[in-house]
Amino acid sequence: MPTIPTSCVAFMLIRDGHVLAERRKQTKAVDPGILSIPGGHCDPGEALETTLHRELSEELAVTAICPKYVCALIRQSTTSRTINYFVVEEWQGEIENHEADALVWVPLADVSQLDLYVDQLAIREYQRLYGG
Repeated sequence: MPTIPTSCVAFMLIRDGHVLAERRKQTKAVDPGILSIPGGHCDPGEALETTLHRELSEELAVTAICPKYVCALIRQSTTSRTINYFVVEEWQGEIENHEADALVWVPLADVSQLDLYVDQLAIREYQRLYGG
């Protein structure tokens, strides 16, 4: 019997034609060392926007202003995950790195730098929907 995918959020912070990505720590159990859009798991019963705000605060120490939903994509790795992508074009606070090996600004014109194809698809969907 197939398992129900784990719900996750991912946040695309956009600034000056770039999207913020993270270089995941080598010690991570899932996708160590890859360059990807940051995000996190939903707690049981937690609404997607609540997860978005919690994870942004925990990982980057910022608060989103008017985040916009982009899409949901299913990714199979060690487990099946539904990743709900949000775009954040405005935020309060200075970005701090609380979780990754490094934070990298990736040009929207060259999203092939991102290691996960689902992240590349989500950025293209953001560009299609919102003209970013």
